[in-house]
Amino acid sequence: MNMLTSILDIKYPIIQGGMGNISNAILTSAVSEAGGLGTIGAGTMPPDEVDKIILETKSRTDKPFAVNVALSVSPYVKEILSHVIKHKVPVVSLSAGNPAPFIPKLHENGIKVITVAASVRQAVKAESAGADIIAAEGYEAAGINSSLETTTLALIPQIINKVSVPVVAAGGIGDGKGLAAMLALGASGIQMGTRFIATKEAPFHPEYKKKIIEASDHETVIIGRSVGRIRRVLSTGFAHKLLDLEKEGISLDDFNSLTTEDYHKIGAIEGNGDKGFMNSGQISGLIADLPSVKELLDKMVVEANHQLQKAKELLD
Repeated sequence: MNMLTSILDIKYPIIQGGMGNISNAILTSAVSEAGGLGTIGAGTMPPDEVDKIILETKSRTDKPFAVNVALSVSPYVKEILSHVIKHKVPVVSLSAGNPAPFIPKLHENGIKVITVAASVRQAVKAESAGADIIAAEGYEAAGINSSLETTTLALIPQIINKVSVPVVAAGGIGDGKGLAAMLALGASGIQMGTRFIATKEAPFHPEYKKKIIEASDHETVIIGRSVGRIRRVLSTGFAHKLLDLEKEGISLDDFNSLTTEDYHKIGAIEGNGDKGFMNSGQISGLIADLPSVKELLDKMVVEANHQLQKAKELLD
């Protein structure tokens, strides 16, 4: 039995990554309905806005879903977690900060806790604090990333060797072969973000989806390295404007003011890559179609089983 699917009460060991302020009930519920774990990313949204998305998601699915709270990003952590408890959301994902102060209260209310880690040290501390699941994220992933820049391939087996709770692999995964690879490394499942953007249900601008589908293997860039705020985005006019400002010595405050969730929405929701950024992981170069979420998950599981069997035959 897969402990991950058992703990989360889901069909497939596939979790949607939090997407910050572009999160929505439509995609979250579609992932859960298809057998995965849909996730609402709280981002910097006020509690009442998160509340509305939770209620809409509950109206669209009776399957489990999660709320992701980026602890160092959201100014409303305690309020949002109160809403999560009030609405009996079964799973919370905690990232970008110390999860320890929040886990006991969540457990008291029967909520399972996923913590995101980018290093062995972070994973060990999260397990000690009571995390039920560790999502280990390599720097191939979209959006805000760890300055450690450890790749998923290197990170996953090292964390698995040091913790006993289920480990979910995140970063650079977008198909059944990627799922099979992570399972072969010992992960219990995967977390994806970029792949879900290019799906029929995802209510993002067609230009955003088009750029991901047409992306080559080198069409993402890292912004914010000079100020210690690493973020992986698609190579767009706005991204290169930020890179030019970094060369000129932009301050952290000015960089932060140009990478707020408002600029994220301009890119993702309005489809304007010259005035806003579009988060994307390195896996975008592999994405070439626009399936429904159910088609995507069903195909991935079939492909993963086939790939694992094929790999076994290579060793016989």
